[in-house]
Amino acid sequence: MNKISRSIIVVFSLLQINQAFAGNELTETDIKFSNYKERFVKGLWKVYPAWASSVGYHNYDNVLTVPDEKSRLIETAFCMMHLDSLKNYNLSSLSDDNKTDYHLIENQLKYAIWGIQEQKAYEWDPSGYNVSGNFADMLTNDYDKLEARLKHFYEKLAYVPTYYAEAKKNIKNPTKEHTALAIEQNTGGISVFETDLQDALKKSKLDAGEKANITARAATAVAAIKNYVEWLKNLDNTKPRSFRLGKELYDKKFEFEIQSGYNAQQIYEKAVAHKAELHEKMFELTTKLWPKYCKGKVMPSEKLTAVKQMIEVLSKNQVKPDSFQSAITKQLPQLTAFIKKKNLIYIDSTKPLVVRKEPAYMAGVAGASITSPGPYDKNGKTYYNVGSLQGWSAERAESYLREYNQYILQILNIHEAIPGHYTQLVYANQSPSIIKAILGNNAMIEGWAVYAERMMIENGYGGYNGMFSTESSPEMWLMYYKWNLRSTCNTILDYSVHTKNMEQKEAMELLVKEAFQQTAEAEGKWKRVSVSQVQLCCYFTGYTEIYDFRQELKNKMQEKFNLKAFHEQFLSYGSAPVKYIREMMLQQVK
Repeated sequence: MNKISRSIIVVFSLLQINQAFAGNELTETDIKFSNYKERFVKGLWKVYPAWASSVGYHNYDNVLTVPDEKSRLIETAFCMMHLDSLKNYNLSSLSDDNKTDYHLIENQLKYAIWGIQEQKAYEWDPSGYNVSGNFADMLTNDYDKLEARLKHFYEKLAYVPTYYAEAKKNIKNPTKEHTALAIEQNTGGISVFETDLQDALKKSKLDAGEKANITARAATAVAAIKNYVEWLKNLDNTKPRSFRLGKELYDKKFEFEIQSGYNAQQIYEKAVAHKAELHEKMFELTTKLWPKYCKGKVMPSEKLTAVKQMIEVLSKNQVKPDSFQSAITKQLPQLTAFIKKKNLIYIDSTKPLVVRKEPAYMAGVAGASITSPGPYDKNGKTYYNVGSLQGWSAERAESYLREYNQYILQILNIHEAIPGHYTQLVYANQSPSIIKAILGNNAMIEGWAVYAERMMIENGYGGYNGMFSTESSPEMWLMYYKWNLRSTCNTILDYSVHTKNMEQKEAMELLVKEAFQQTAEAEGKWKRVSVSQVQLCCYFTGYTEIYDFRQELKNKMQEKFNLKAFHEQFLSYGSAPVKYIREMMLQQVK
């Protein structure tokens, strides 16, 4: 039997198991719980209209929640009511699929209450107040006729002045770092209401009077945003809150966000050990590559110094500043072709992926990201947002492009696009469970993208210009290990900064010396860790759990294990926490 036929049979067998398991185990409690989930989701969107829009549910597109005490009381009451409703369902009577949904709903409700009552980021994080992204989506996503979207745009604009007025009332002793980010992102977002809106109005069939009304109301919204920015610039904040979350809040946020089988300290310790393992592997490869690239030059005896010098040699293979985005666009079809050739996972080519310059309102956090349509908007465009180097000094641009050299750029595209985020999120939107799609676990999402990097390299990607090799080159493996150090050191950095008071100098030492990052990249990561918490742990935690689970299942199934079947079955559960996917897949194997 050939490999492709065997793959089809294994996939079909797993799907049969899944269908039988889902069908035969349904109880009366399951049916009642499924009905409850529908009611929960409908209520959820009334409380969180912006979230609803982001996942493709557009019934409340004309509503902008004003962030006042009343809205927080409504949110808390909603969460308390549904936590009480969950008590009506005996967890042991539910199917495994519904048990997972139960856990996800419960976690979301408790997390929201904790955020309002304990974390209270709405008091110290001014960047949490920014309307631009939600309005921008109404212009760029063609889920409805342009004229209908502009009508809702106009109605929502009416809330903007009150929104920012309440934001100012909420803010108390904000951190300097989040204040600076709020100023940068809100200023950048003004273009949505000026340039982007005017472009949309020109394309629309609205009459002159309607266009004038929308333009006038947009001008009022812009004035409110500018007023907020000026207020932040002039804020008398002599005793700002530290951007560090502190161990107690950090551990709790990790528990809610990551939903891992490990706690924050355990995953930190795993990351420290993994860093040491990567350093040993990188030195072995450096020893192998040194004669090829540094013939006649004595290799330093100090391991990290030798690895750093080899990486610097390979990093010279980089793209030009003005071709960074086009290089990304060019590589995506190569990734798809490789996956099809190697039969690694099914790629749905009908779901559009658009590479674009990163919008101004998203600037200041990450250099590349994916904006995906939600489960209600399955045919919407997925955007690959690429940071612009425009306005950068030659030195800074050179540092950035050495970091994202030709090797790393391929791995970045695997992570962000194919078969990373883009592919995983397409599968998530097809999940029969709306709960798993909308309450997606970030550690699973980011962990899959990091896992995909290693999986592709294991299968030969990057051996010869990223195409059809049987084995990846040692150069690609070395640069992969360097890249993998990013997710590993992300965890070490995040935990150390927020719970151990790591200072910027120590952080730069970790990132530049031990993770071999360029200075520009390390400085950007310091900025990121100063305006976010826990998110940087998602990558390593999810990757560790997925890779370990794959090896566990491989050992159990032996010759029956099929990689393509594993990938497709794993992604079929939506963006559920890895620990729950593992439980369900092991149950099916039994």
